[in-house]
Amino acid sequence: MSLAAASLLAACVLSAWLAALALLRLRDALDRLHALGFLNLVAGIFAAAAVWVHDGASARAGKVLILVLVALAAGSVLIHATARALHRRRPQTAKEAQ
Repeated sequence: MSLAAASLLAACVLSAWLAALALLRLRDALDRLHALGFLNLVAGIFAAAAVWVHDGASARAGKVLILVLVALAAGSVLIHATARALHRRRPQTAKEAQ
């Protein structure tokens, strides 16, 4: 494995650790969803880039790219649906009720 591919995979792992620390640090569930969105985007991009650097333009690299794009789309939909459900279940304050 080349140094570039290994460093991209290391960046993928570091982004996962950063998102895990953000999950511990952030208080609100809606804020925590931002950390999950960050992880979905950044880790996927780093993993796909590592495969492209290691294999070049191959069938496997194309499949990984398609997989990352599908995961990004599905993750965005799931995060949006979760945020909407959390927002609807949050108790309203007196100011929001007016």
